[in-house]
Amino acid sequence: MVFRNETKKKGIRRFLLSFKYSIQGLKIAYRDEQSMWIHLVITTAAVIAGFWLDISAMEWLIVVILIVLVLGAELINTAIEAVVDLASPEYHELAKYAKDLASASVFIYSMLSLIGGGIIFIPKIIELLF
Repeated sequence: MVFRNETKKKGIRRFLLSFKYSIQGLKIAYRDEQSMWIHLVITTAAVIAGFWLDISAMEWLIVVILIVLVLGAELINTAIEAVVDLASPEYHELAKYAKDLASASVFIYSMLSLIGGGIIFIPKIIELLF
């Protein structure tokens, strides 16, 4: 049996509204989440470094993918934290467990990005300096 929500609105208007809701989500994340600002600063630094060091198209692709992975993971982490706080306003060990795991996923993606960025940028910086 496949679940289908027959009452869910469909059509171009609903499709276009989904963009509006996504933008609202980004605004909320940047308004309320300090970590999103930290990611924005690091993203800006990576983009500036990419232009300054004249990275290749393939390197740009990797940098953009890494940036999107971290930002996406942070947004999912924030959503999970909000749902957990709604479902469990009092301290509960399982709530902590869920929030810690969601946060760990952002950490893993951030470490991947740090390693990937290092592989791309460090040799170019060394070449520039020596």
